[in-house]
Amino acid sequence: MTDIDTPLPRTTWDWLRIFGPGAIMASLTIGTGELIFSTRGGALFGYRILFLFIAISILKWALVVASSHHIVLTGVHPYGRLFQLPGPRGYLAWTLFFLAVVAIPIWVAFHSSVLGNLVAWVTQTRDGLAGGIDYVWGALILLGVLAWTATQGYTALERVQLFVVSAMVLCAGLSLVLLRPDWGALLAGAVLPQRLHYPAWLEEAYPKIAGQPVWVEATRYVGVIGGAAYDYMAYTSFLRDKRWGNAAAGPISPRELEVMAHDSDHPARRWTRAPLVDCSISFLLIIAFTACFVALGALVLGAERQLPDEANFLNHQARFLTRLHPWLLPLYVSGALLTMLGTLYGTLEVACALSSEMALSLHPEWASKQAKQIRRATIAWCSFGAIAILVWLAVHQITGGAGRPRVLLAILTPANLFTGVLGCGLFCLLNLWIDRRFLPRGLRMPIWLRAINGLAAATFVALGVKGYYDAPGGAYAAAALGGALLIGLAAAARYESRSQSTRSSRNR
Repeated sequence: MTDIDTPLPRTTWDWLRIFGPGAIMASLTIGTGELIFSTRGGALFGYRILFLFIAISILKWALVVASSHHIVLTGVHPYGRLFQLPGPRGYLAWTLFFLAVVAIPIWVAFHSSVLGNLVAWVTQTRDGLAGGIDYVWGALILLGVLAWTATQGYTALERVQLFVVSAMVLCAGLSLVLLRPDWGALLAGAVLPQRLHYPAWLEEAYPKIAGQPVWVEATRYVGVIGGAAYDYMAYTSFLRDKRWGNAAAGPISPRELEVMAHDSDHPARRWTRAPLVDCSISFLLIIAFTACFVALGALVLGAERQLPDEANFLNHQARFLTRLHPWLLPLYVSGALLTMLGTLYGTLEVACALSSEMALSLHPEWASKQAKQIRRATIAWCSFGAIAILVWLAVHQITGGAGRPRVLLAILTPANLFTGVLGCGLFCLLNLWIDRRFLPRGLRMPIWLRAINGLAAATFVALGVKGYYDAPGGAYAAAALGGALLIGLAAAARYESRSQSTRSSRNR
């Protein structure tokens, strides 16, 4: 029996049982997006920020549904389609790959430092090494995670994340109900767009944050809520492991696509429902988490004039449970630790999926034979690149003393603006192009999905450009993007030249 001939789920329970890749995607954002930045947004802006979070989640949901639609029907990953864009072959794929080579180690370092910050708080070692102990703990935790990541893969990741997501849903929902928010105001914040402005107490309590434009702060949230562009490309790769439709079958010929377009009951067309359901469950969970932590941030931290910042990424949020009872502190610590470990592990898996897609696009046969080696090299690069960043941050903190401002978010912001904002806009544009270029009319996305992708593309590109314009050091980050594009063009030209030489040698 072929993959597309496998019967689709029939009952509601059967559909829920296919939920798997979406759990990975949800967990990638819950650790950073909800525990940290949704809480921070709620403390700063109250329920007003919720409309932005939900709107962004819907736009990113449309992005990943569209990408999944294409691979389930055609067997071709959207990343592979980058090699068929007009211009030097693969120039944008090379550009995005080089940006990932830099950005993903930064994200791994960030997640590790958040874990290090939590462990330093729990072990009461926060003042060690003038505050640099966070980064030392983070490096040690990352080294511990490496042993697991090097030997496990998609199946183990899915199982861990299903457990973590389920446990966090229960805890967050219970906390919110017991703290009794203003449900009417929460609903209004979710459905009515409102102007964002900093609270009056911010300038005195957090002058560094108050000195940043509101747009910079809000755009940072846009980048982390709902995931990032590379997460969605990895999600699409995970569909091969699930073997939904033609995802694992390899490229489907144009003739076969034409036949499929005239058969409304074709199995591959019916299998497009699977990622639609999986993504919808994932983003509903993300929105639920977002609402919970925005409300908890407003009710608890906003009232106490406390924010998650570089010195206290996860510490203040313990009050969400300890206000109910001090004995609940271990529950929070274990939940936050598991969630962030899942986020860290998932980020490494995203990197492996991206490097695999790049290799498959260039040399499919070689990539299949060298899959393990590619995975090991990717994990080594991301992990030891992150450790180098953590060591540098520790030295920076130690040499400056306990009062030295931390710079982790300053490093993260340019990477976040690309991976979570501008990159999402580029992939939305790619979805629209490949849908029209490679699919016959009967297989193209429904008009509502094309419309949302078009709106998402315009929104993310505009927010990304404005974010780079307003952010401190944004000009340097924009120059780095331009440099990456030039490197991508040079790499594409070099690769094409070598490919032509190889073909010429074989024909002699």
